[in-house]
Amino acid sequence: MKKIIFIIMVLFAAFSVRAQDANHIVSALKTGNADQVSDYFDKILDLKFPDKDEIKSIGKNQAGIALKSFFDNNNIKGFELSSQREMGGTMYIAGKLTNGGEGYKLSIMMKTKEGRPQIITVRIS
Repeated sequence: MKKIIFIIMVLFAAFSVRAQDANHIVSALKTGNADQVSDYFDKILDLKFPDKDEIKSIGKNQAGIALKSFFDNNNIKGFELSSQREMGGTMYIAGKLTNGGEGYKLSIMMKTKEGRPQIITVRIS
């Protein structure tokens, strides 16, 4: 019985950490802070920007620079969350980046690596 309770507590703690990290990412998006979002990038990820080909297997540092440049060039100031879910160990965040105009659709896919969610795909359209 003690083992079952311990396992439940460990699973609950792990889920709470993942949810907390996802909430930090959403908060960073809501403030338009690309640097804080890129703190959650995996070592290698995929990026897709509007009207550009998808960039496969870009390094964390280059991806951070590219995201910050996109946020700055497009005056990204906020984010409206439309969906946040987890399926089979993969977490998804979707919504709209706001810039005072039409904005951009955003989707982020994350996997838990090294004990925390890490962004493996960013798609902006």
